[in-house]
Amino acid sequence: MFLIIGCARSGLAAAKLALTQNEKVGLYDSKTYDKLNQSSQQQVSELENQGVCLFLGEIFRSTEVTQLIVSPGVPLEIDIITYYKEKNVPIMGEFEYASTFCKAPIIGITGTNGKTTTTSLVGEIFRAFNPKTYVVGNIGQAFSEKVLEIPEDGIVIAELSSFQLETTTKLKCSISTILNISPDHLNRHHTMENYINAKFKIINMNAPIILNQEDGYLKDLITSLSADIKTFSSKQPVACGTYFKDGQLCQNMLQTQSVVCNEDELHILGEHNIENALAAISIAIAYGVPMDIIKKELINFKGVEHRIEFVRNINGIKFYNDSKATNTGAAIPGLLAMKGPTRLIAGGMDKHSEFDEWIQLFEGRVKKVYLIGETTNQIIDTCKKYGFDNVESYDTLDKATLVAYEEGEFGDNILLSPACASWDMFESYEQRGNLFKYIINNLEG
Repeated sequence: MFLIIGCARSGLAAAKLALTQNEKVGLYDSKTYDKLNQSSQQQVSELENQGVCLFLGEIFRSTEVTQLIVSPGVPLEIDIITYYKEKNVPIMGEFEYASTFCKAPIIGITGTNGKTTTTSLVGEIFRAFNPKTYVVGNIGQAFSEKVLEIPEDGIVIAELSSFQLETTTKLKCSISTILNISPDHLNRHHTMENYINAKFKIINMNAPIILNQEDGYLKDLITSLSADIKTFSSKQPVACGTYFKDGQLCQNMLQTQSVVCNEDELHILGEHNIENALAAISIAIAYGVPMDIIKKELINFKGVEHRIEFVRNINGIKFYNDSKATNTGAAIPGLLAMKGPTRLIAGGMDKHSEFDEWIQLFEGRVKKVYLIGETTNQIIDTCKKYGFDNVESYDTLDKATLVAYEEGEFGDNILLSPACASWDMFESYEQRGNLFKYIINNLEG
C-alpha cells in the first residue's frame, strides 16, 4: 500500500496520481473528517468511492505499507512518520513522487524569499518561448495534479520550498537556483544547518546552478563547488552571470556582454526584485531562451499578488499588500521599497524568528506599527529594545487597518507586511492579503 500523509492539496493530488498507477492507496490525516475544510471533505469522499482507504484522526500501523508519500506541510517528526521510518519504509515527498513520472526538464527555484516572484517571471518568459510550460510546486499548483499531462517536449518551472526539498533524494533539476538564504521555518527545521541543508538538496552537480553572489550563506558554496555555476549580483559585476550596474540589468553569459534592460523599464519595485529579475535572466539564458523574448517578458511583467501589491490611493494615502512577507527577510525589502513615511501593519504566527534586523530599519521610515497575532509581544519587546515606541496591538486585521487609515496623513503609505506566517489567524497569506484588500476597497474615499 502507498500511504499518503496529509489531506491538503498536495496529498490529495498524490493520492489521485497513485490511483492512476493501480496502486493500493491509503490516505492519512491527523484531522477527523469533520475537521477538514469543505473542499478536502468532498475530494476525500470521492477518493474513498474510488477505493482509497481513509485513516482520519487515527494512526494506521500496518505491514501492508510499502511506501510513504508525505505532503510538504506535514512535519517529518509526527508519530506515524516516525513509526514507518523505524520500519525502514521508504519516505518520499509529494513533489519528488510526481517527478518520477515527468519526462520533461525541471527547472527548480528555491530561496527564503523571492521564490514566487522569480518563478512567476520565469514562467512568463518560458511560456513565450515554449507554450508547453507548466508552473508547479509551492506556487500553488501541486506537481501531482499536472505531471501526467506534461509532454516530453514541455518544460516544468518549479517553486520549491524547504518543506518540499527536505524529503528529496533523487530529484535532478535541469537548472537549479537558490535565490538567497535567511533564517525561516526554524520551528520546523530547528536549526539553520538543517534549513540550509534542505535548500541545498535542489542542487544538481551535473547541470547549471544559479546562485546569488551577494548572499552570505551562498558565498562559500560558490567557491567550493566544482560545477557549472552562474551567479547574479545587484551590487557588482560577476565572472559569469547577470548583474546590476548604473541602473541597468546586464549579462555576460553569452559570447557578447550586453544590457538586457534598464531598471526604469521594470514594473516591479525594490532591490530584491532586481535580484529576482537577474536570477530569471540567468535561468533563461542558461536554458537557451533568445534575448528578445527575455527582454519583452521582463518589461511586461507586473509582479505577483500579495507581494508589494499596490491596492489603492485614498486622499493621498497609498495602500500596499505585502502579505506574502511571512518572515523578516521578505518584510525588509517591502519596507525598503516604500517611498515616503510608512504605517506598518505586521505580526502573525510565531515561527521562532528574530525581528531585530527588520526593526532596526524602522527609525526614520515607519511612523507607527499596528500589530496583530501571536508575535505581538515579541515584536513590541524588540521595538522597545531599539527605542521604537510608537507601536500598538489590535485583535483583528480589520481594526488595525481602519485605525491606520484614520491616523494616516497625505503622503503616507499603509503597508501590510507581517514578517510572520498567517496560520494563527488565517488559512493562508492569500486569505490575509485578500481580507486587507477587501477592507481597503470598501473604505470611503
